[in-house]
Amino acid sequence: MSSPRHTLADSVHNPRMTAKTIVPGSSAAQQPPAPGKATINDIARLAGVSKKTVSRVINDSPLVKPDTRAKVHALMREYGYAPDPQARGLAFRKSFLVGLVFDNPTAQYIVNMQYGVLDALRDTGYELVVHPCDSKREGYIDGIRRFVLQQKLHGVILIPRVSEDQALAEALREVDCRYVRIASVPFDEAGRMLVTQDRIAGAEAADYLESLGHRRIGLITGPKRYRSSIERGGGFLDALAKRGVQVPPEHVYEGGYTFESGVAGAEQLLSRPDRPTAIFACNDEMAAGVYKAAQRMGISIPVELSVVGYDDSPLASQLWPAMTTIRLPVRDVGRQAASLLLAQDTGQVAVMASVTPHLVARDSCLPPQAG
Repeated sequence: MSSPRHTLADSVHNPRMTAKTIVPGSSAAQQPPAPGKATINDIARLAGVSKKTVSRVINDSPLVKPDTRAKVHALMREYGYAPDPQARGLAFRKSFLVGLVFDNPTAQYIVNMQYGVLDALRDTGYELVVHPCDSKREGYIDGIRRFVLQQKLHGVILIPRVSEDQALAEALREVDCRYVRIASVPFDEAGRMLVTQDRIAGAEAADYLESLGHRRIGLITGPKRYRSSIERGGGFLDALAKRGVQVPPEHVYEGGYTFESGVAGAEQLLSRPDRPTAIFACNDEMAAGVYKAAQRMGISIPVELSVVGYDDSPLASQLWPAMTTIRLPVRDVGRQAASLLLAQDTGQVAVMASVTPHLVARDSCLPPQAG
């Protein structure tokens, strides 16, 4: 009896006749993936667990046994499997992206803040995305809201000046977005705030200069719309007043937290017949501008003019003479803010978090010359 003949039509109506069958447990079914090409299904198969179990391991679920967790992690390392943050967010209705929103003209401050946030996010599975904005532009809050929704952010960290905007905080609450605000005074509840105690730091700068004997003192502030500027300058002036030193209005210059505004402010203050023997600038970039103006005018630092800055950026120790400044641990602030944001998932009641800057005395200050 002849064997049956198969036609093309037979194959079309019966695909099993042309399909290659892989038997579970065969060498073809157990072929390991190439390094860096593994999928979550590959990891589950190699570990002998379900895809859901691998997902739980990825998301640090407490429902996975320690030995299973260790096995899955070992396989993920061996085959170079790294879950995509966006894909994880879609799969679990939760984003693994943290946003940093800022409107700050000081580049080094932003860089240090990013380093701090990344320190806290390391090994957590979360990634950082940044969103610069202009808080003076109409509709900037709508732009941030779109950023949050489009990126499906887990939460955002707000730094001055946007952190001081209550309308922005309320907009984030409306879209159910977690946030932490970094600011010089508490604007919000514990767990959503990290306070930097700028007024205390401004007072320390004042106490230091007055203790050296300075009585004619100048102040270069940041913009009035920045609460940090109000707190730093206000703390400085109040502390001097308590020590019997009054700073006349003509010895106060409103800067812009930029090098150029520091130059302009110092040139105005140092052109006065009763020019200050010391100047406190409310950030290091403006203080560097004071150095520039003093050099142009032939005024020696620190012999004829003492200078104190704020932030303790790398610039402060790179200038000559090295600048006395208020050290704000910006990187640590970023780290703490990110940790606060992630801790909101625990539901624990948090205390009001804060950091206190302190003065670092270097070579830019001396007692005033006699006469």
